[in-house]
Amino acid sequence: MRKSIDGLMAIVRTTFEMDPYANAVYLFCGRRSDRIKALHFEKDGFVMLYKRLDNGRYQWPRNADEVRTLSRQEFRWLLEGLAVEQPKAIKPATKNKDF
Repeated sequence: MRKSIDGLMAIVRTTFEMDPYANAVYLFCGRRSDRIKALHFEKDGFVMLYKRLDNGRYQWPRNADEVRTLSRQEFRWLLEGLAVEQPKAIKPATKNKDF
């Protein structure tokens, strides 16, 4: 968790092979899973958010198979220290071809 904006941009570019200037929020988690950094590019520069939980840990993927895109609601849950998969959450509707 020592990297600054430039270091995180380099990780996004070289390791993930993604565009740090894209309309996305890139998340990074510390080894102890109690700190998180978010990197986002706005029209005039980068924004970096850093959050440390007082108690508890973030539910963070442990391997590449667990990495996924989050909805806004899932992102909010993650930042609040909650599980991304809320068992009682109403899932977004999908188009049903049967109707």
